[in-house]
Amino acid sequence: MIRLPFATAALSFLVVAACGSRPAPTPDPIVDVERAFAADGYQNGVKKSFLAFAAADGIIFNPGPVNAQEVFEATPDEDLAEPRAHLVWWPLYAGIARSGDLGFTTGPYAVDDNRRGHYFTVWKKQPDGEWKWLLDAGVGADASGEGGQGSPVSFLPASAGGSPSPAAALASVAALEQRIAARAQSDLKSAYGDFLEADSRFHSAGAPPAKTIEDRDTALDARPSTIEFRALGGGASEAGDLVWTYGEGRTDAAATGQTGYYVRIWQNRRAGWRLVFDEFLPPPAE
Repeated sequence: MIRLPFATAALSFLVVAACGSRPAPTPDPIVDVERAFAADGYQNGVKKSFLAFAAADGIIFNPGPVNAQEVFEATPDEDLAEPRAHLVWWPLYAGIARSGDLGFTTGPYAVDDNRRGHYFTVWKKQPDGEWKWLLDAGVGADASGEGGQGSPVSFLPASAGGSPSPAAALASVAALEQRIAARAQSDLKSAYGDFLEADSRFHSAGAPPAKTIEDRDTALDARPSTIEFRALGGGASEAGDLVWTYGEGRTDAAATGQTGYYVRIWQNRRAGWRLVFDEFLPPPAE
């Protein structure tokens, strides 16, 4: 009789072996659709472009998570007469699952030439092969030092790991996020320590994006020292190697009822699940 732990380990090995038997996809298709999304927004305005590229269950923060299609359907049509202000954005960093069905991009956003921060988009391939975004969020991370439109895009290296199923991946990440949440209530900085690697990125309001270990303190110092996290949702790739999550982040400053929000990307690596991207949107100013 095969013991369950051995069977689970064997299944995980087969998943990894299957993933390793074929070339990993590149994030190029996601970069292309992000650029098409941005170009459409420049030409046709935010409402039309967001409706065209958002999935039926896509969400934005307004200020909390809401259905993007419902929000923009209820938004008055834009006056596209020139001259007008243009929301512009461009990808500088992207990643994709080994199964080629889930990924993300991030980079600066601006109103005309006035850089306001960094956007972050989670993309999922639909049954018809078209890419739609599941989440679109931005934070005022300093974008003054970033490359301009058309700059080369850096890629998150493909995962060498995997999970038996998307559900198993989500369950594993949920347990890790509970550990982060428990520690973050007393010390935010130390809460992440067990799940980081050299390429883990942090986006915080006001600070430049943390792309290296040396940058992390600055990005985390821009956040409250303690945060009470509560998971709200997310999803996983078919390969079980990439997971995105989002949730609430209550702080002492939010005692009046205001709440911030987080967005994360987890990747299953040989050493286990690692947090490769973390963005915190602080409570909105009153």
